[in-house]
Amino acid sequence: MIETISRSRLVELLRAGSEQRVAVVGDAMLDVYLRGDVSRISPEAPVPVVRVLERKFALGGAANVAQNVLAIGAECELVAAVGSDREGIQLQEMLERLDADTRALVTVDRPTTTKTRVLARAQQVVRFDEEDDADIEGDDVKTLIERAAAAIGDAGALVLEDYNKGVLTPPLIEAVMKGAAAAKIPVVVDPKYRNFFAYRGATIFKPNRRELEAAVGASVDLDHPEALPGVLSRLGVKNLLLTLGESGMALIGVDGEVGRVPTTAREVYDVVGAGDTVTAYLATMLAAGATPAEAAVIANFAAGVEVAKLGAATVSTDEVIEAYDVFGSSRS
Repeated sequence: MIETISRSRLVELLRAGSEQRVAVVGDAMLDVYLRGDVSRISPEAPVPVVRVLERKFALGGAANVAQNVLAIGAECELVAAVGSDREGIQLQEMLERLDADTRALVTVDRPTTTKTRVLARAQQVVRFDEEDDADIEGDDVKTLIERAAAAIGDAGALVLEDYNKGVLTPPLIEAVMKGAAAAKIPVVVDPKYRNFFAYRGATIFKPNRRELEAAVGASVDLDHPEALPGVLSRLGVKNLLLTLGESGMALIGVDGEVGRVPTTAREVYDVVGAGDTVTAYLATMLAAGATPAEAAVIANFAAGVEVAKLGAATVSTDEVIEAYDVFGSSRS
C-alpha cells in the first residue's frame, strides 16, 4: 500500500497547484438535471409521471475536469468541441462564469453532447443522451490541433479526457502527445475503448478495471501482478492508475510494483464526476511537482469528497485538507 502523504507536503502541493496552468483536451458535455416528484403512474404506459420542479445545469466530461482544476485555484484552458446550439452556448457561458479560458472551444456542425437525468426524490428515473459520437473530421480536426498546440505551450500539465464522443481522434492524439513531449510536461489520460492504445508516453494512464480488462482481453489480478509490467509495455505508458470504485485505486509502475490507495469516502451519494475530479487533481499536482504516488493519494482524497455530492461536483483544496485530517493522519 502507498503510504499516505504528510500534511505539510499535502498543503505545500495544494498551494503550488493553485499557481499552475493545465490544458484539458477532450469531450466536453452539458449535464441537465430535472428534479421533481412522482405521485402517479402514467395512464399511457406503465411508467412514473415526474412533475418537474427544478431544472439544473452542470458541466460534464472534459468541462467538469476543467472546473475541478479551477476549483484547486489553478488556471485552465479547455480544448473541446461544442455545437452551435443553446446547449453549447450554455456550456460556454458556465465556463466563462468560472473564469475558464474558452478561446480554444471549437464550434462544430453537430449537437453539443448533452446528458439529461430525470430524478425523483433523489433517485434517477431515466437518463437520455443527445449526441453525435462519430469522429470529428476535416478542418475541425485541424482547428482542434492548432488550439491544442497553443494551449500546451502555456501549460504545466496536459489532460486528455476521452469519452469516445469524437474529439480525441488519432491525428489529434498524436499531435498533442508529441507537443507535450516536446514541452516536457506530464500527461494524464482518462481513456475509453476507441483509442485505448494510442497514448504511448503518458505519465499516468487512468482507466477503470473494467475498461482495462476489456482492452487487454484478460482479467487483472492485483494480488498476483506479475503480468502487469507487460500491460504497461503494451500501453507504452509510465504509470497505470486503476480506479477500483469502493476499493480505492491501484498505482502500477514499470517495475510492476502495485501501490494500493484505499478509499477515503465517508459516504457514497453519487459517483457521477468522481473520475473527472481524480483526473483534475492528478494533473494539477503533477504540474506542482508531485510524484505520481503523491498525486494519486491527493486525488483519492478529492474523490472521497466528491462522491458524497450529487452529480458532477467540484472539490476545493480546503475540502481535501479536511478529508486528510479525518483519514490521512491515522495512516501516517
